[in-house]
Amino acid sequence: MPSPSGPTRRDLLLGAAVAGAALAACNSGAGRARSPNERLRIAVIGCGGKGLSDMQACAKGHDIIALCDVDEVSARNAREAQPKAAFYHDYRDLFDQEKPDAVVVATPDHSHAIPALIAMQLGYHVFVQKPLTHTVEEARLLLATARRQGVVTSMGNQGTCLDGFRQAAEVVRSGAIGKVEQVHVWTNRPIWPQGTDRPKHIDPIPATLRWDLWLGPARWRPYAAGRNGFDGYAPFHWRGFWDFGTGAIGDMACHTANLPFFALELSAPEWVEAESSGSNAETAPKQSTIRFQFPARADRGPVLLTWYDGGRLPPTELLASVDHRPEQAGGFLLVGSQGKLYSPTDYGERYELFPRAKFAGYQPPKPSLPRSPGVHEEWLQCILDRKRPLASFEYAAPLTEAMLLGNVALRTGQRIDWDAAAMRARNCPAAEQYLRRQYRREFRLPV
Repeated sequence: MPSPSGPTRRDLLLGAAVAGAALAACNSGAGRARSPNERLRIAVIGCGGKGLSDMQACAKGHDIIALCDVDEVSARNAREAQPKAAFYHDYRDLFDQEKPDAVVVATPDHSHAIPALIAMQLGYHVFVQKPLTHTVEEARLLLATARRQGVVTSMGNQGTCLDGFRQAAEVVRSGAIGKVEQVHVWTNRPIWPQGTDRPKHIDPIPATLRWDLWLGPARWRPYAAGRNGFDGYAPFHWRGFWDFGTGAIGDMACHTANLPFFALELSAPEWVEAESSGSNAETAPKQSTIRFQFPARADRGPVLLTWYDGGRLPPTELLASVDHRPEQAGGFLLVGSQGKLYSPTDYGERYELFPRAKFAGYQPPKPSLPRSPGVHEEWLQCILDRKRPLASFEYAAPLTEAMLLGNVALRTGQRIDWDAAAMRARNCPAAEQYLRRQYRREFRLPV
């Protein structure tokens, strides 16, 4: 809504993003044919951590024209590597001043949706780090906007673009292990504070950090630095706090549940239920087990996927049947009627079929999926070729939505009977508050 004194530049920008999206798409070149050798103009929002590596990957053969980060310390390496790129603290200023071809969003989870939506409404192609969004509603909105605008999108779950991942999917789809009815997925996360309350201490905001912008759409809270057993929200330990992150499943399911979801062509679950070491209103639990029941589809029967985190694991006898070693931090297991596919990695690029004697000498089927140069390279080349990456929002949004329903089950403490068409829990009105969120006035969704 406009301010009492009249519309601000922010209001005008967001209004223009909606009303003028088609024209902006033409101006940015999103809808025109491109030369395969054209250099794209790229803006990066969130320059530390994954944002830095995203920038480095995209800079190979293309131009980084703008950088944005609320933390000057986190942005230092990116700015030094790209001294000609304009720098902004506020992505709204970036969109007001720059006209990139494509935008990378690598902020904390709670700040993914707004810059991604603005970018797409302006006709810019987008790459968003995983998890795609903070809420189920945001996942729906990003997918709908990408379809409407015709932009090329990708989520940053890089395992999707590994040769081993795609071969494993081909093996499963070939029927080598028969009908799959059970999937088990585990991770060593969280490796940050969870199952705890908000820190009680308050600290001065560093001069190098724009705390209000870091909070973005989240509710206001005072800044707290690392002490008294708390390591500070930024740059990493925000993940366990519901206002900013999505816990262990939000951080890792887009990796470890990715191959099962893709290979079995899963979509919306019928129901989700969770048990944990104890949740609270502030942070995700230290440990949880979450079950997702997916319906039958085509010639595949129903699939029960069970997620384990915080040191929890599948039954011991099941892991023993695939020679699982305790030191392996994350992985997954598909249990079929004719065998098992086991991966001791997060991405599934390394896998083995069991029982070993039965699959000795097994040869994978001929490739049916295209091989990829990498998740960033595939996205950039698809922009030039006007094609769709395998990790596009068409795939990433349903994956993200399904996994985030696990958090809804954790937070309500109830089984979620999911009505995907209506985007609601049939049996649990309390779930509504966790499917979407309240945004601070200056950071509401531009829809």
